[in-house]
Amino acid sequence: MSVKGAEDFPKTARLRKRPEFLRVSRTGRKIHTANFLVISKANDKGKARLGITVSGKVGNSVVRNRIKRLVREFFRRRRHEWVPGVDILVIARKSAPGLSLNLIENELGRSLLSQRKGQKS
Repeated sequence: MSVKGAEDFPKTARLRKRPEFLRVSRTGRKIHTANFLVISKANDKGKARLGITVSGKVGNSVVRNRIKRLVREFFRRRRHEWVPGVDILVIARKSAPGLSLNLIENELGRSLLSQRKGQKS
């Protein structure tokens, strides 16, 4: 299998429609970090899915798209660690611009670990 096939990030692994984002944001479990709000909710799809929201208040389109690319890359690399059947919504805060991939990995990695512990209990 090629590297692309092993670490791809298909559309089925993403939240794409507004009602999906709203369902997660209204009733999901929230974790606050310094630069992100991470919300998770179980789904009936059997797959983990990711949604990313970056407001215009965070920065211009270049800044917003960079944050989204880095968050997607973090999840793409660690997709095998996701709990199946959960939707995860990541909302960037105003303090998120300028973060490196390593800082995003550390921050989101800790928040997802705490969410997994919360789901087991």
